Amino acid sequence: MAEVYPLVEPYEHGMLDIGDGNRVYWESCGNPAGKPALVLHGGPGSGAGPFWRRLFDPAAYRIVLFDQRGCGRSTPDAADPRTSLATNTTWHLIADIELLRQHLGIAEWLVLGGSWGVTLALAYAEQHPGRVSELVLFSVTNTTRREVEWVTRDMGRIFPEEWARFRDAVPEGERDGSLVEAYARMLTDPDPAVRERAAREWCRWEDVHVSTHPGHQPDPRYEDPHFRLRFARLVTHYWRHAGFLEDGALLRDAGKLAGIPGVLVHGRLDISGPPDVAWRLAQVWPDAELVLIGEEGHGLSGDATTEAVLAATDRFRPVRVP
Repeated sequence: MAEVYPLVEPYEHGMLDIGDGNRVYWESCGNPAGKPALVLHGGPGSGAGPFWRRLFDPAAYRIVLFDQRGCGRSTPDAADPRTSLATNTTWHLIADIELLRQHLGIAEWLVLGGSWGVTLALAYAEQHPGRVSELVLFSVTNTTRREVEWVTRDMGRIFPEEWARFRDAVPEGERDGSLVEAYARMLTDPDPAVRERAAREWCRWEDVHVSTHPGHQPDPRYEDPHFRLRFARLVTHYWRHAGFLEDGALLRDAGKLAGIPGVLVHGRLDISGPPDVAWRLAQVWPDAELVLIGEEGHGLSGDATTEAVLAATDRFRPVRVP
């Protein structure tokens, strides 16, 4: 087990009114006078769990977590089919981050993100480079249409039996088209049984395509029907729109990251998020260091990946803390 920092409790938290009928939950942990650091969770829809706090030295950092629109403790809940996702886009999330920064009186912060949180962190940093001191990113994604097609269709070549089940959960006439579109439609079906089946099969496939590293354990959150529906609905919403980003825009605009130090941590066995995504980003972002971890996959799937992320946050912590 990687030696993460002890779990600390928030010293302040709240619900920020971000407009459009939305309120996001946020919390601050660690040292109130420490270096500000923002966590961007994955999913979309996973929420910011307590483990994220343990990736920073709590004596050195002012650690800020928040649940993105529609998930975790934020309201309204995307698990409720009556909750509109019309104002839940990457651009809304970027605006939310800026509102939160201003609310907390922070001039700039280190931004840490994983998986979908990497896409969001890059989009935010390219829009507001003056507000980002460093980037620590693991399981690098850009949420391009090619990446979505890879996860929802091409990965069937690696897990053919499991993918066939994933495909066959949608109506026969839709199986040769966009599977993410089909699932997004089923997740808003008037019949709760259709919604539940779609959420269950989507999350079952999510657990499969990240299972390429030794010792993989199923994600226990998928046992919760409420979490399944919220997570599947938000993931399919963002994926069907390719992250609401122009295809290739994050790489094209990586020059805006010039002067921002970054660390990219990626597992060589991360087949659901192939390492070439991280490698291509490192080629166009000269201030980034790429750390490829052998024998580990997606997320903080092993000690070496976790230790590399910890090493990055330790490297960027301030020399002196008030």
